[in-house]
Amino acid sequence: MPLKVLLFKNNIAKRQLKGKYDIEVDFLEGPITRIFSYKNKSTKKIAWIHNDISKVFGAGFKSKIKRTLDKKIYSKYNELIFVSKDNMKKFNEIYPNVNVDKQVIYNYIDKEKVLRKAESGQDIKFDENVTNFVTVTRLVEQKAIDRLIKVHKRLIDGGYYHKIYVIGDGPEKEKLENLIKINNVNETFLLLGKKENPYPYIKNATYFCLLSNFEGYGMVIEEAKILNKPIIITNTAAREALVDYKNSMILENTEEGIYEGLRMAIGNKPEEKDVEIYDNENIIEKLKNIL
Repeated sequence: MPLKVLLFKNNIAKRQLKGKYDIEVDFLEGPITRIFSYKNKSTKKIAWIHNDISKVFGAGFKSKIKRTLDKKIYSKYNELIFVSKDNMKKFNEIYPNVNVDKQVIYNYIDKEKVLRKAESGQDIKFDENVTNFVTVTRLVEQKAIDRLIKVHKRLIDGGYYHKIYVIGDGPEKEKLENLIKINNVNETFLLLGKKENPYPYIKNATYFCLLSNFEGYGMVIEEAKILNKPIIITNTAAREALVDYKNSMILENTEEGIYEGLRMAIGNKPEEKDVEIYDNENIIEKLKNIL
């Protein structure tokens, strides 16, 4: 399919994008970016970039081909929007000669919606006497849930009792289920699947975690901030979301770094912090200006 998109993107675009448009926005890296780059001089083209472009395609031969081809693809856009400063920096290192307008716009979050939905019930009740970690993520290699299972097993074996709840689905699900069984942590490491409303779980957890190999800005981190949760992440581009957020820990992005960080958190009740004021107005103004 990716090769087909590269070879026939103009035909695909003409078939799917019928009619005339003032602005075309590509909101997802990959095949969609290539399709939306088709020739149309009368349309303003904007592409959103959510991830570390130096890592998102991997490190193999295919990734090198994609990067080479995408240099020309991105040059056909009028403007590139990045969800973090780190993502824009990494993009410029990979594509130093893509000379189009670029800027950073953080993700918009409906604060009132998050707070309202967080008041709903949840299917699984947490044991308040246990440290409960919750993460909301796709089950893909980038999110390093396999690494988290290994850390969890080490902690349990070392007497650091806790539970980890993973909300989300994806192609790694079966592999992760097998890894949980092999490590005999079925009762303490739980894959809850996709939830239409994950907010009660985030609100009622002891800590919210996002312990990925690499990240963009991390929209779910903003949602956890709105709920004023203690947040633990690995050192990725997502750290930008925690600037000035006191209720957080940024761990070394290794198995040992995660082990030490979670070990310190287990059994220690997080300190009460002042409620953060979440304001979307600056984001809204930036979005208005590009349209």
